Amino acid sequence: MAEELIRRTAAELAGALTRREVSSVEVTRAHLDRIAAVDGTRDADGVATGPGVHAFLHVSAESALAEAAFVDAARAAGETLPPLAGVPIAVKDVMTTRGVPTTCGSRILTGWVPPYDATVVRKLKESRLVLLGKTNMDEFAMGSSTEHSAYGPTRNPWDPTRIPGGSGGGSAAALAAFEAPLATGTDTGGSIRQPASVTGTVGVKPTYGAVSRYGLVALASSLDQAGPCARTVLDTALLHAVMAGHDPRDSTSLSDPVPDVVAAATTMDVSGMRIGVVRELHGDAENGSGYQAGVLRRFDEAVEALVDAGAKVVEVSCPSFTTALAAYYLILPSEASSNLAKFDAMRYGLRVRPEGVSDPTAEQVMAASRAAGFGDEVKRRIILGAYALSSGYYDAYYGSAQKVRTLVQRDFAAAFAEADVLVSPTSPTTAFPLGAKLDDPLSMYLQDVATIPANLAGVPGMSLPAGLADEDGLPVGVQILAPARADDRLYRVGAVLEAALRGRWGGPLLDRIPEFPPLGG
Repeated sequence: MAEELIRRTAAELAGALTRREVSSVEVTRAHLDRIAAVDGTRDADGVATGPGVHAFLHVSAESALAEAAFVDAARAAGETLPPLAGVPIAVKDVMTTRGVPTTCGSRILTGWVPPYDATVVRKLKESRLVLLGKTNMDEFAMGSSTEHSAYGPTRNPWDPTRIPGGSGGGSAAALAAFEAPLATGTDTGGSIRQPASVTGTVGVKPTYGAVSRYGLVALASSLDQAGPCARTVLDTALLHAVMAGHDPRDSTSLSDPVPDVVAAATTMDVSGMRIGVVRELHGDAENGSGYQAGVLRRFDEAVEALVDAGAKVVEVSCPSFTTALAAYYLILPSEASSNLAKFDAMRYGLRVRPEGVSDPTAEQVMAASRAAGFGDEVKRRIILGAYALSSGYYDAYYGSAQKVRTLVQRDFAAAFAEADVLVSPTSPTTAFPLGAKLDDPLSMYLQDVATIPANLAGVPGMSLPAGLADEDGLPVGVQILAPARADDRLYRVGAVLEAALRGRWGGPLLDRIPEFPPLGG
């Protein structure tokens, strides 16, 4: 029974709960047992030890079962409950959770238990979803592999020697390992979509401002966007509908009505839609473009499936996308260096007394705490951002990057005049081995080459499975991009493509995932 429950989709679980064929306590306990079986152990400091997925940093078993029991009692009493009431969910550890530790994968927030919920978390609770715990991530969302977590890396359930993507690798791995049917993520340059790509799951970055950022620990305020993660397009739409909406506590929150993404995910019709293939995001593996041959083959097959479904394909060009990566890695560090200045050891989090100083000043304590609390990647980006914003360099670096951002936005506008949605591979490669790129930051940054433009322009994007690469049998993702405020188009196209590809595969891609436990070290 438990094995069958953890493999159901969120929509299937919601239906079974509504019909009272199963209780939320049973569903929640099945997922908690799965976490206990495959996630592995952590030491007293929270660092991952031994084999396991290591998707979770904190598991809230007691409160999850209590909430599940509350939902069951309310349903038994005849109360009308929200559609996803009683369905478990995992929350990325960049979202504040009242009474539950929030670390952002960093030592600097050791011991911090927020006194308030992020708006996204509040909405989840109001919809009576059951929060299983907090998922691992690259420290302050800086990374593409979840290897930059201070608490050890998360492993890809398809191959535990490989990365699960980043920064939201914990949420994506929890889905692929059947530890949770739903998860939340945040996407600053691809941190929802790239993990979805390499784990064979679905992830959506909504239009900037469509989901509140209140209570998200900021990395780059003009780029960060929370979004839904799941195993199917419909499940992702159901969670999107819960998360989205105007929030007066977020000055960047859109007041527009939320598009009916659930209806779009069930339309199943792309007849006559124009699908734009972005020339600059479709490399040539034979000419050393960095795109893996198997990735390009699966992408071409996905485009072919859309044509077979009645869509029309056009090629579009967005020249500025070739410089988007460079602009992003000036804008993001600049904003990050400002946002992370608040972690000063004076108010909360880690505080380190400098060695050999009997009566340290505040500045000395701050320096010692930040040196001990921040990891190498965070320090690298703080230094880079501070330099880009410094006197004499602001216009040359940060100012020039913002000009490129404007060009990216203009190229998107021109492309969407020719096509209803744009498509590309989500990531140029499948999941690479753990440790393979840690000593080569630029190579790591290049994993986001196809996802970054959407964040610079604020447009929505989805990644969904396109199949397995021939070379290594690992998942490949296809990315769909839509105009700002047209998030529903992602789900309309994504649902049709998902159904077409599953028909070719004979079922969900995750049905092919190797069984575990045991997991290799």
